[in-house]
Amino acid sequence: MYCMNDIKSSTDSTEDLQEASSKTGHKQTQISPGDSRPESRRWWIKLIVKPLLLLAAGVVLIIGLGVAQKIGWISAETGGGGSDQAAAGDTRTYICPMLCTPPQIGPGRCPVCQMELVLADSGGGNSDSKSVSIDPAARRVANIHTVAARSAPLVRTIRAIGELNFDEGSLKTISAYVDGRLDRLYADFTGVHVNRGDHLALVYSPRLYSGQVELLLAKKARDASQSSSLQRVVRLNRDMYESSKQRLIELGMTEEQIIDLELAGEANSRMHLIAPISGTVIKKYATEGQYVKEGQAIYELADLSTVWLMLELFPEDASAIRYGQKVKAEVQSLPGREFTGRVAFVNPTVDPKRRTIGVRVVIPNDNGLLRVGDYAKATIEVPVTGNELQGKLYDPELVNKWISPRHPHVVEASPGKCRICGIDLVPASQFGFSNEPSSNGEALVVPRSAVLMAGSDSVLYVETEPGRFEIRNVVLGARSGDQIVVLDGLEEGEQVAVSGNFLIDSQMQLTGNPSLIDPTKAQPSVKFEMDDGSLPPIGEIVMAGGEATTESPSTLEIAEPDDEQLAALRELSLEDQQLARQQKTCPVTDLPLGEMGKPIKVMVEGRAVFVCCEVCRKSLLAEPAKYLEKLEQEAMR
Repeated sequence: MYCMNDIKSSTDSTEDLQEASSKTGHKQTQISPGDSRPESRRWWIKLIVKPLLLLAAGVVLIIGLGVAQKIGWISAETGGGGSDQAAAGDTRTYICPMLCTPPQIGPGRCPVCQMELVLADSGGGNSDSKSVSIDPAARRVANIHTVAARSAPLVRTIRAIGELNFDEGSLKTISAYVDGRLDRLYADFTGVHVNRGDHLALVYSPRLYSGQVELLLAKKARDASQSSSLQRVVRLNRDMYESSKQRLIELGMTEEQIIDLELAGEANSRMHLIAPISGTVIKKYATEGQYVKEGQAIYELADLSTVWLMLELFPEDASAIRYGQKVKAEVQSLPGREFTGRVAFVNPTVDPKRRTIGVRVVIPNDNGLLRVGDYAKATIEVPVTGNELQGKLYDPELVNKWISPRHPHVVEASPGKCRICGIDLVPASQFGFSNEPSSNGEALVVPRSAVLMAGSDSVLYVETEPGRFEIRNVVLGARSGDQIVVLDGLEEGEQVAVSGNFLIDSQMQLTGNPSLIDPTKAQPSVKFEMDDGSLPPIGEIVMAGGEATTESPSTLEIAEPDDEQLAALRELSLEDQQLARQQKTCPVTDLPLGEMGKPIKVMVEGRAVFVCCEVCRKSLLAEPAKYLEKLEQEAMR
């Protein structure tokens, strides 16, 4: 039933379409079922393919325009003739947003990165070539704060890691005095501690026996001749006795052993080897029952009552260290325990491989807690002044005291002899120690956040007037915590920016003023007047201490020298040096000549023009009129 109705409805619809077609005068086209698929395909092609073709054509057009602009077929500048004339007459300063090149007059594109130059902001009406003015509202937004530079006593802490070692002055080697056999070794293992006078070994020696017999016979002859009236005989027997006694001492017997021999009256072929010092056996070279030759080593002893701490310091740290200075150390095996010692030696040479200086510290070890080979962390406090080498060091333990020139840990309250080496003690003041607490001096310090550093350049910004910040090139000294010493370039009491100084530096860059990137513009200049109106060669300028720029044919302005730039210019002949100095900059990049190496000389229309690199030479030859006109304008300014 439903199918019949559908067929009837379809038939009615077809008749209606035919009737409508006949009324409008159009020819009815009968559509068969097989024709629906091509019509659908054509519809999809119209819907998708045509927009894609248009999009592809647009992309190709954009790429073509970019390539044409890159190779110079079309200009990147827009606008009609009126705008070109306005740009040509624009004398304002424009800079590259990436600061690739120095500021230039007039708009355009950066020759390095091809970015559009932007107009330099003046930064305020009161700005000059070394400062920038910031209004109070911008200062609050930039969060700029200042503090005053002050003079204050400052202590710099030097930290280093070292290794404990034997005190080489206390090392003793026990050798055989005479040929013989070691019948017994009392110190029979490494590490045993012995005291002075202890028996180390029992040595059998026939030569020692004959020497003892000779001494006993000489003693008997001396005693028998005491009653003789012939003084010559008495003197001869006494000399023979002294000679025999001295021979036994040379064979290793002590005075006490010789006295015991004379009291016993009987020679013994075996002798005890006595320890000459108290110490620890660190090496044992022989075994019991071994035959040894005269001079052969048997033991090596070390007195561990003092140990050495061997440190490696950088030269700038070692230059502030002096003999006798106190050092605090904490060994790795005893955390929390602090030991103190004094500097005994500072190596006068720098290690060529590690570029460090060896410093030796003597640390007392009376309780034997310190072990050779252990690592220790050392801390040395050095007063920071304007000149650390000339400053006096105050140490309460050395006030009006006398110190040994070889053993700094030997400190006495009165003059005398060193108990270790026997040389005369000297006053501690001779080693740079003061008896007054205030002698350490003061240094001009500013917070570390006030200083901007880039390579070897250090600058800070001083608020000379309210809102006016001036750049200063400074020479820095030592640093202690968040404070840093300023040796030159700043006066006490001047206000320096400690926050927001990066924003100030950015403003200086935008105005084309000296900044952290190029602080040499802020260097003072010295003018030299030439008698004959000519300019001296570069060699003479270097003798004067600067890099030349000219204001007039007879005036020479000397700025802070650039060693690399001067070296590049000196590769030219004297005549070319003078021409390059008069030109000053490359006409293509505006970079100072010599900054990129030896300048390249190019003859353009009979005139010598210097450029900084090969790429600039090609640009110069491609548009010679443009760059010659630029050089003329530079010369007129």
